[in-house]
Amino acid sequence: MSGPPPATIHLSTRQRALLEQIRHRQTAPQRLVRRVLVLLALAANPCLQTTARDLGLNRISVRLWRDRWRAAAEELAQAEKDDLSDQQFLGLIAGILDDAPRPGGPATFSPEQIVQIVAVACEPPEKSGRPISHWTHRELADEVKKRQIVKHIAPRTVGRFLKTGRPAAASQPLLAQCQPT
Repeated sequence: MSGPPPATIHLSTRQRALLEQIRHRQTAPQRLVRRVLVLLALAANPCLQTTARDLGLNRISVRLWRDRWRAAAEELAQAEKDDLSDQQFLGLIAGILDDAPRPGGPATFSPEQIVQIVAVACEPPEKSGRPISHWTHRELADEVKKRQIVKHIAPRTVGRFLKTGRPAAASQPLLAQCQPT
């Protein structure tokens, strides 16, 4: 049984030349090169299955990049009419072939807030009028809420912020050992 003919992508001479340029770049990210290879292969043969097999990818990935390129065809044609420089055109192509934004909500805490929380953790608790010698996650969460750095924060979240910046343990002692004389 034969189905509908596969959707084709059309590459102008300039588009093909710039895709080849990306493909041969030594410093191009591999994911970008792989996507360029998909487009070049589909331009030669629109069969998704063949392209996927030849490139060692799955058909869904090949279809995704074909459809993304086809959706941007009008934008690419307009860019060629506007006679964009090669650098600008390469940027446009890279943007089309870049990863889509990931799903999920925005970050709850800004980088500035996280830095301020860590800064409070670096201060001695006595400076904040706390009758403790070391910060606990609960005390630190209470203090940053009191200072209005954040409206609400869980002690566990404070602990995660402090844990992420911790360097790995040194393999050798950092301080010089006293040698017996």
